[in-house]
Amino acid sequence: MVCALCAQAVCAAPESDAVTRKNAHDIFKQLIEINTTDSVGSTTVAAQAMAQRLLDAGFPKADVVVLGPNDRKGNMVARYRGKAGSILKPVLIIAHLDVVEAKREDWSTDPFQFVEKDGYFYGRGTQDMKDSDAIAVTDFIRMKKEGFVPNRDIILALTADEENGKSNGVDWLLKNHRELIDAEFALNPDSGGVRPDKPQIVGFEATEKLYGDFQVLATNPGGHSSLPIPDNAIYHVANALAALQKWTFPFELNAVTREYFAQMAKIETGQRAADLRAILATPPDEKAVERLSQDTHMNAVMRTTCVATMLSGGHAPNALPGRAEANVNCRIFPGHSQEEIRLQLVKLFNDPQLTVRYRSDTGELTDHGSDRKAMAPPPLRDDVMNSLRSVAAKFWPGFTVLPIMEAGASDSIHTMNAGIPSYGISGVAIERADDRAHGRDERVKIDAYYTGVEFYYQFLKALTTPAP
Repeated sequence: MVCALCAQAVCAAPESDAVTRKNAHDIFKQLIEINTTDSVGSTTVAAQAMAQRLLDAGFPKADVVVLGPNDRKGNMVARYRGKAGSILKPVLIIAHLDVVEAKREDWSTDPFQFVEKDGYFYGRGTQDMKDSDAIAVTDFIRMKKEGFVPNRDIILALTADEENGKSNGVDWLLKNHRELIDAEFALNPDSGGVRPDKPQIVGFEATEKLYGDFQVLATNPGGHSSLPIPDNAIYHVANALAALQKWTFPFELNAVTREYFAQMAKIETGQRAADLRAILATPPDEKAVERLSQDTHMNAVMRTTCVATMLSGGHAPNALPGRAEANVNCRIFPGHSQEEIRLQLVKLFNDPQLTVRYRSDTGELTDHGSDRKAMAPPPLRDDVMNSLRSVAAKFWPGFTVLPIMEAGASDSIHTMNAGIPSYGISGVAIERADDRAHGRDERVKIDAYYTGVEFYYQFLKALTTPAP
């Protein structure tokens, strides 16, 4: 009777910190120790494990499904039911389960073991992005046990193949089961984030770069290594990559990065603050651009970047190579297409012995890149921004909430293209110098992870709490 009188108020006692912390730990550990790489792993196993967690917490079977195009590329979709009769469309959370490859010999720990040491959790996916997967599942369970009733449904989609592979889960769900994940807007914790070092910011992704891979290939007849000739396939590719190493794409601004730099200029001091103001001038100060470009993170949001990521060539140690190739990975500034960048690479390499072909997400090689361009920024919603600012102020007082352009790319490209405005928001703090996503000994601070659990719990409740 008391609960009935409470209406939409939370009637159950809040779950204890100890229970939440244990759930958050155990779910995170379980996910890290399930191999979800494209080569040998399975997102289906991880999806089924998370589905079982939710079912055990009382979610109806009809609201928790695992589905995908094949046995290894499963996606989990769970619906947290909101107020009965609500006319509000759901909010969707997208978070990928797959991780990039990791070799044991490259790591000081086993990348697929959840290792706790020196105040950190180690393991492949601790930053990208099984921390966010675990946080979402933990918070769904916590809210369910408390009896929280949001003002709209909240949908959680844990998906496959954001990093690699041919079965991107968000794309597949939109094309085959749109009804399961259709929403008014989406949250994507794969972007945005908290930077606790100087300057201290809480960034939310307002736009992102466009991803593009390109094959740089040289072939020739080869021959005996005792009779070397200048026309060597490896040299052609090597010279192209040397030219790429020395090349920088022009400095650019858009509405998001202009606001970002303007706000950063108010936070920074000295020469750096002066440089940030100078690059906003018309024309931008070239010396200021050059100085700021020495910062890896700053450089990444100032221009298109392309870098060699894979290299192979030759077939025998005593033979001239008949083939050499490299993969060049580009993160393309909004407004430019993959084909435009492919043509720029052809012009830069200036070698008729080379072919530069676009490599699609499925690995298909074509002589022409896509004409698709990066997503336009979504309109900023008052409910999202007000909830973010109010909750962030509790956790990180004095930090500046800033719009950012994601230097990488994420599954938001699929939801945005489907007409679902998407916002990159994460509550896990990672210092700039400790960004190890995709790298050796990936890790996250233990206290930062648990703070992220609490942040997203409060953020989701603030965002979906019914008005009195």
